[in-house]
Amino acid sequence: MSKQTKDTCPCQSQLQYEQCCGQYHKSGGHAPTAEALMRSRYTAYVMGEAQYLFRTWHANTRPTLQTLKASGPQTLIGLKIISTKAGGENDQKGMVEFISSRFSPSLMGEIEQHKEKSLFTRVKGNWVYIDAI
Repeated sequence: MSKQTKDTCPCQSQLQYEQCCGQYHKSGGHAPTAEALMRSRYTAYVMGEAQYLFRTWHANTRPTLQTLKASGPQTLIGLKIISTKAGGENDQKGMVEFISSRFSPSLMGEIEQHKEKSLFTRVKGNWVYIDAI
């Protein structure tokens, strides 16, 4: 796990939050790649940015905004990108495989890992999360 300062983006890019995921969360901007969207969504979970998660989730698969707001900020502590398939600036679909880590209250503070392959597509030119496979 990389060293993170309070201003470093939670997605572990080593960039400042405002120059990384914050630019998408706060300005309404759009991530240029599927991986950038996945990282910004991870950070949105950490920061409790429910509106951003809702906006970047495909309309056919997303939960309600109220459900996302109710979950609040997550105690995520690490992100590792395993692989990406397509999802570039000129692609229409992409897949990002990753592992996220968090402290698990149910496991008495032990670290729990979640491995996922996320599917992404473009809607009106912007990347959105579809679902996990």
